[in-house]
Amino acid sequence: MKKIFILFLLLLSFSVTSWGQKDLFNPINTGVNSLNIAPDSRGGGMGDVGAATDPDINSQYWNPAKYPFTISRAGVSISYTPWLRKLVNDIDLAYMAGYYRIGDYQAVSASLRYFSLGEVPVDQTETNNGYTINPYEMAVDVAYSRMLSERFSAAVALRYIYSDLAYKKDEEVSPASAFAADIAFYYTNYIMLAQRECMLSFGLNLSNIGTKISYTGGEDSQFLPTNFRLGGSLLAPIDDYNTIAFSLDLNKLMVPTRPTFSQYKEKFGEDKTESEYNDWIRGEGYSDISPIKGIFKSFSDAPGGFKEELQEIQWSLGVEYTYHNQFSVRGGYHYEHENKGNRKYFSFGAGFRMSVFSLDAAYLVSTAQSNPLDQTLRFTLGFDMDGIRDLFGRRR
Repeated sequence: MKKIFILFLLLLSFSVTSWGQKDLFNPINTGVNSLNIAPDSRGGGMGDVGAATDPDINSQYWNPAKYPFTISRAGVSISYTPWLRKLVNDIDLAYMAGYYRIGDYQAVSASLRYFSLGEVPVDQTETNNGYTINPYEMAVDVAYSRMLSERFSAAVALRYIYSDLAYKKDEEVSPASAFAADIAFYYTNYIMLAQRECMLSFGLNLSNIGTKISYTGGEDSQFLPTNFRLGGSLLAPIDDYNTIAFSLDLNKLMVPTRPTFSQYKEKFGEDKTESEYNDWIRGEGYSDISPIKGIFKSFSDAPGGFKEELQEIQWSLGVEYTYHNQFSVRGGYHYEHENKGNRKYFSFGAGFRMSVFSLDAAYLVSTAQSNPLDQTLRFTLGFDMDGIRDLFGRRR
């Protein structure tokens, strides 16, 4: 039974490394890792950037403070992302997002994500058919964003998280839920470069700040993937019909690093046993740390000091070429240090936009040992509510 539960957690892990690196490999552990999967194809096609890119329907995940700067009054999108496609065909992420601008200075938005782990057979033998379970994780959130000036905006989002990875007949493990909030900021301005008016933007999103989540009634709780995302973007016109944009995102999990056994012995004495270490970890050493205290500790608690703190920073670089605001081609690269997860990959994408709808696709090619999205194609379909209203208005 517990092996099945552990299997679920492993399936949600974003990184795989060799056993030969076990002395150096020290990733940050969190619960509900599906919250970190980039849900849409535009950001996914640029190496997972989006904190400061041009506002679009899916800004809810990257930076909801961008919504007051959208051109359209409202929009809705649906995204689909296969997961571990090389191994199974029934694990995937479905995502829906939408927004509505209220007047010229504020907006409300919402999203729903559903991460399904497919059907998992349980207790099946040659003489017993057993049964199947359908573990999943979901999150629903709403956000409010407002311009604080002509160039600067802020947003706050509230999120409810539900995770059902439990073995249905086990009383020790049960579904879990949590609450979280995001705080986001966005700044954009026009600057002159090479006699061309370019748009320079910066974005900051502090996401998943909230409670812990526990599958055992509070006995063992896990941190949510609280994340610090900082990004910049430069959009430059080539001529009247062509534009190109370069974007960079930096990410760091604001979650404390689990102390190592060596750290524990250095602090309390070389005679300490591994059993004592595990008890300490389950208490004041790690599990009893509050989420807010963990945020502050996360910037200075890496066992390897400042060098390891720098290793915890992931970066993504993306480029997007657009013709006539209708056709887009994208590319990007994402880097995560090998000691913190080793996710390194290129991604490519393309998009087509009309007045009523948009269609985006992305494809990922991993350059590290393994990636659940390696050689996976994902799609996003968006609808412009202003375009739909104008279309029906013309027909009348």
